[in-house]
Amino acid sequence: MADALGWRKKIGVIIPSTNTIVEPDIYRMTVPGVTAHISRIHIHNPDLSSDGVFERLLEGLRVELAAAVARVMTARPDYLMMGMSAETFWDGVEGNRRFKQQITELSGLPVATGAEACERALRLLKVRRIGVVTPYQPVADRNVMRFFADLGVEVVTLKGLRCPDAIAIAEVQEEALRQTLIELSSDRVEALVQVGTNLSMVRLADEAERWLGKPVIAINAATWWMALRDNNIGDRIDGCGRLLRDF
Repeated sequence: MADALGWRKKIGVIIPSTNTIVEPDIYRMTVPGVTAHISRIHIHNPDLSSDGVFERLLEGLRVELAAAVARVMTARPDYLMMGMSAETFWDGVEGNRRFKQQITELSGLPVATGAEACERALRLLKVRRIGVVTPYQPVADRNVMRFFADLGVEVVTLKGLRCPDAIAIAEVQEEALRQTLIELSSDRVEALVQVGTNLSMVRLADEAERWLGKPVIAINAATWWMALRDNNIGDRIDGCGRLLRDF
Protein backbone atom coordinates (compact mmCIF):
# COMPACT_ATOMS: atom_id res chain seq x y z
CA MET A 1 0.00 0.00 0.00
CA ALA A 2 1.32 3.45 -0.92
CA ASP A 3 2.26 6.07 1.66
CA ALA A 4 -0.64 8.51 2.23
CA LEU A 5 1.49 11.57 1.36
CA GLY A 6 4.49 10.05 -0.45
CA TRP A 7 2.35 8.02 -2.80
CA ARG A 8 4.69 8.63 -5.73
CA LYS A 9 8.05 8.40 -3.94
CA LYS A 10 9.61 8.72 -0.52
CA ILE A 11 13.11 10.20 -0.68
CA GLY A 12 15.49 9.87 2.24
CA VAL A 13 17.80 12.88 2.58
CA ILE A 14 21.10 12.70 4.47
CA ILE A 15 22.39 16.02 5.82
CA PRO A 16 24.96 17.18 8.39
CA SER A 17 23.40 17.98 11.77
CA THR A 18 24.56 21.60 11.39
CA ASN A 19 22.69 22.12 8.12
CA THR A 20 19.67 24.44 8.25
CA ILE A 21 19.21 25.14 4.51
CA VAL A 22 18.62 21.82 2.71
CA GLU A 23 15.36 20.99 4.47
CA PRO A 24 13.59 24.33 3.80
CA ASP A 25 15.00 24.32 0.25
CA ILE A 26 13.29 20.99 -0.36
CA TYR A 27 10.04 22.39 1.05
CA ARG A 28 10.36 25.18 -1.53
CA MET A 29 10.76 22.61 -4.32
CA THR A 30 8.14 20.09 -3.21
CA VAL A 31 5.84 18.37 -5.69
CA PRO A 32 2.63 16.46 -4.99
CA GLY A 33 3.06 12.86 -3.91
CA VAL A 34 6.82 13.12 -3.24
CA THR A 35 8.01 13.42 0.36
CA ALA A 36 11.48 14.03 1.80
CA HIS A 37 12.63 12.39 5.04
CA ILE A 38 15.67 13.90 6.73
CA SER A 39 18.40 12.05 8.62
CA ARG A 40 21.19 14.04 10.24
CA ILE A 41 24.86 13.07 10.46
CA HIS A 42 26.13 14.12 13.89
CA ILE A 43 28.78 16.82 13.52
CA HIS A 44 30.72 16.88 16.79
CA ASN A 45 32.80 19.97 16.01
CA PRO A 46 31.60 22.42 13.31
CA ASP A 47 34.98 24.22 13.03
CA LEU A 48 36.06 24.79 9.40
CA SER A 49 38.66 27.49 10.01
CA SER A 50 41.60 25.77 8.28
CA ASP A 51 42.36 22.99 5.85
CA GLY A 52 43.29 20.63 8.67
CA VAL A 53 40.12 21.04 10.71
CA PHE A 54 38.01 20.90 7.52
CA GLU A 55 39.49 17.49 6.75
CA ARG A 56 38.93 16.35 10.35
CA LEU A 57 35.27 17.34 10.09
CA LEU A 58 34.95 15.13 7.01
CA GLU A 59 36.70 12.28 8.80
CA GLY A 60 34.17 12.52 11.63
CA LEU A 61 31.34 12.71 9.14
CA ARG A 62 32.47 9.47 7.52
CA VAL A 63 32.38 7.73 10.90
CA GLU A 64 28.79 8.88 11.53
CA LEU A 65 27.48 8.38 7.99
CA ALA A 66 26.42 4.74 8.25
CA ALA A 67 24.30 5.43 11.32
CA ALA A 68 22.49 8.28 9.56
CA VAL A 69 21.73 6.03 6.59
CA ALA A 70 20.49 3.27 8.89
CA ARG A 71 18.14 5.69 10.67
CA VAL A 72 16.51 6.99 7.50
CA MET A 73 16.11 3.47 6.15
CA THR A 74 13.64 2.73 8.97
CA ALA A 75 11.20 5.01 7.05
CA ARG A 76 11.53 2.66 4.04
CA PRO A 77 12.40 5.32 1.46
CA ASP A 78 12.52 4.52 -2.24
CA TYR A 79 15.63 6.55 -2.99
CA LEU A 80 18.34 8.54 -1.20
CA MET A 81 19.64 12.07 -1.74
CA MET A 82 22.82 13.41 -0.23
CA GLY A 83 22.17 16.85 1.24
CA MET A 84 25.89 17.47 1.67
CA SER A 85 28.31 18.24 -1.10
CA ALA A 86 31.99 18.45 -0.09
CA GLU A 87 32.35 14.69 0.40
CA THR A 88 30.74 14.01 -2.98
CA PHE A 89 33.42 16.04 -4.78
CA TRP A 90 36.33 14.58 -2.82
CA ASP A 91 38.96 12.78 -4.92
CA GLY A 92 37.30 13.80 -8.18
CA VAL A 93 34.94 11.77 -10.32
CA GLU A 94 36.27 8.44 -9.08
CA GLY A 95 35.83 9.57 -5.48
CA ASN A 96 32.20 10.39 -6.15
CA ARG A 97 31.66 6.99 -7.75
CA ARG A 98 33.14 5.26 -4.69
CA PHE A 99 31.00 7.38 -2.37
CA LYS A 100 27.82 6.50 -4.26
CA GLN A 101 28.73 2.81 -4.16
CA GLN A 102 29.27 3.02 -0.40
CA ILE A 103 25.83 4.56 0.17
CA THR A 104 24.15 2.02 -2.10
CA GLU A 105 25.87 -0.84 -0.28
CA LEU A 106 24.64 0.56 3.04
CA SER A 107 21.08 1.15 1.86
CA GLY A 108 20.40 -1.01 -1.18
CA LEU A 109 19.07 2.13 -2.89
CA PRO A 110 20.19 4.43 -5.71
CA VAL A 111 21.44 7.81 -4.53
CA ALA A 112 21.69 11.37 -5.89
CA THR A 113 24.84 13.31 -5.05
CA GLY A 114 25.54 16.98 -5.61
CA ALA A 115 28.63 16.23 -7.64
CA GLU A 116 26.86 13.92 -10.07
CA ALA A 117 23.90 16.30 -10.30
CA CYS A 118 26.30 19.04 -11.41
CA GLU A 119 27.87 16.64 -13.90
CA ARG A 120 24.49 15.82 -15.43
CA ALA A 121 23.42 19.46 -15.51
CA LEU A 122 26.58 20.67 -17.24
CA ARG A 123 26.35 17.88 -19.80
CA LEU A 124 22.69 18.67 -20.47
CA LEU A 125 23.43 22.38 -20.83
CA LYS A 126 26.55 21.68 -22.98
CA VAL A 127 28.70 23.82 -20.68
CA ARG A 128 32.50 23.49 -20.64
CA ARG A 129 33.64 26.65 -18.79
CA ILE A 130 32.27 27.62 -15.39
CA GLY A 131 32.61 29.93 -12.42
CA VAL A 132 32.22 28.33 -8.98
CA VAL A 133 31.27 29.69 -5.56
CA THR A 134 31.94 27.58 -2.45
CA PRO A 135 31.80 28.16 1.31
CA TYR A 136 34.96 26.09 1.72
CA GLN A 137 38.61 26.27 2.67
CA PRO A 138 41.27 25.76 -0.07
CA VAL A 139 41.59 21.99 0.47
CA ALA A 140 37.94 21.49 -0.45
CA ASP A 141 38.11 23.98 -3.31
CA ARG A 142 40.95 21.94 -4.81
CA ASN A 143 38.78 18.81 -4.71
CA VAL A 144 35.90 20.66 -6.38
CA MET A 145 38.23 21.85 -9.12
CA ARG A 146 39.64 18.34 -9.54
CA PHE A 147 36.12 16.93 -10.00
CA PHE A 148 35.29 19.37 -12.78
CA ALA A 149 38.69 18.90 -14.39
CA ASP A 150 38.01 15.15 -14.49
CA LEU A 151 34.88 15.98 -16.50
CA GLY A 152 36.85 18.14 -18.93
CA VAL A 153 35.16 21.26 -17.54
CA GLU A 154 37.37 24.32 -17.01
CA VAL A 155 36.89 26.27 -13.78
CA VAL A 156 37.60 29.76 -15.12
CA THR A 157 36.90 31.53 -11.82
CA LEU A 158 36.35 30.28 -8.28
CA LYS A 159 35.66 32.00 -4.99
CA GLY A 160 35.82 30.13 -1.71
CA LEU A 161 34.08 32.09 1.03
CA ARG A 162 36.22 30.47 3.77
CA CYS A 163 33.35 30.19 6.24
CA PRO A 164 34.85 29.68 9.73
CA ASP A 165 32.45 26.92 10.76
CA ALA A 166 29.64 24.81 9.38
CA ILE A 167 26.90 26.95 10.92
CA ALA A 168 28.34 30.17 9.50
CA ILE A 169 27.75 28.85 5.98
CA ALA A 170 24.00 29.34 6.45
CA GLU A 171 24.61 32.88 7.71
CA VAL A 172 26.02 34.11 4.38
CA GLN A 173 23.49 36.66 3.20
CA GLU A 174 21.99 37.00 -0.26
CA GLU A 175 23.66 40.33 -1.02
CA ALA A 176 27.13 38.80 -0.49
CA LEU A 177 26.23 35.90 -2.76
CA ARG A 178 24.80 38.25 -5.39
CA GLN A 179 28.06 40.21 -5.50
CA THR A 180 30.04 36.98 -5.69
CA LEU A 181 28.07 35.80 -8.71
CA ILE A 182 28.70 39.10 -10.45
CA GLU A 183 32.43 38.87 -9.69
CA LEU A 184 32.66 35.31 -11.01
CA SER A 185 30.75 35.92 -14.23
CA SER A 186 32.63 36.92 -17.38
CA ASP A 187 32.34 36.45 -21.13
CA ARG A 188 34.37 33.23 -20.85
CA VAL A 189 32.13 31.75 -18.15
CA GLU A 190 29.22 29.83 -19.65
CA ALA A 191 27.52 28.94 -16.36
CA LEU A 192 27.92 29.48 -12.64
CA VAL A 193 27.86 26.64 -10.11
CA GLN A 194 27.27 26.96 -6.36
CA VAL A 195 28.37 24.13 -4.09
CA GLY A 196 27.96 23.77 -0.33
CA THR A 197 24.46 22.66 0.59
CA ASN A 198 24.20 24.99 3.61
CA LEU A 199 24.52 28.08 1.39
CA SER A 200 21.09 29.51 0.61
CA MET A 201 21.11 29.91 -3.17
CA VAL A 202 18.03 28.31 -4.76
CA ARG A 203 15.92 31.48 -5.01
CA LEU A 204 18.87 33.72 -5.85
CA ALA A 205 20.13 31.35 -8.58
CA ASP A 206 16.76 31.54 -10.30
CA GLU A 207 16.86 35.35 -10.17
CA ALA A 208 20.51 35.55 -11.24
CA GLU A 209 19.90 33.49 -14.37
CA ARG A 210 17.78 36.36 -15.66
CA TRP A 211 20.19 39.22 -15.01
CA LEU A 212 23.36 37.30 -15.90
CA GLY A 213 21.84 35.66 -18.97
CA LYS A 214 23.39 32.25 -18.24
CA PRO A 215 22.63 29.14 -16.15
CA VAL A 216 23.26 29.38 -12.41
CA ILE A 217 23.26 25.92 -10.84
CA ALA A 218 22.41 25.84 -7.13
CA ILE A 219 23.55 22.56 -5.61
CA ASN A 220 20.34 21.82 -3.70
CA ALA A 221 18.14 22.47 -6.73
CA ALA A 222 20.39 20.32 -8.93
CA THR A 223 20.45 17.39 -6.51
CA TRP A 224 16.67 17.48 -5.98
CA TRP A 225 16.25 17.68 -9.77
CA MET A 226 18.40 14.57 -10.16
CA ALA A 227 16.42 12.74 -7.48
CA LEU A 228 13.09 13.59 -9.09
CA ARG A 229 14.12 12.76 -12.63
CA ASP A 230 15.78 9.48 -11.59
CA ASN A 231 12.37 8.51 -10.23
CA ASN A 232 10.49 9.55 -13.38
CA ILE A 233 8.98 12.55 -11.59
CA GLY A 234 8.84 15.08 -14.41
CA ASP A 235 7.01 17.94 -12.66
CA ARG A 236 8.28 21.40 -13.61
CA ILE A 237 8.91 23.82 -10.73
CA ASP A 238 9.07 27.59 -11.15
CA GLY A 239 11.29 29.89 -9.11
CA CYS A 240 14.09 27.38 -8.47
CA GLY A 241 16.23 27.69 -11.57
CA ARG A 242 16.34 26.49 -15.14
CA LEU A 243 16.91 22.80 -14.40
CA LEU A 244 13.66 22.31 -12.52
CA ARG A 245 11.71 24.69 -14.74
CA ASP A 246 12.78 23.47 -18.18
CA PHE A 247 14.18 19.95 -17.83
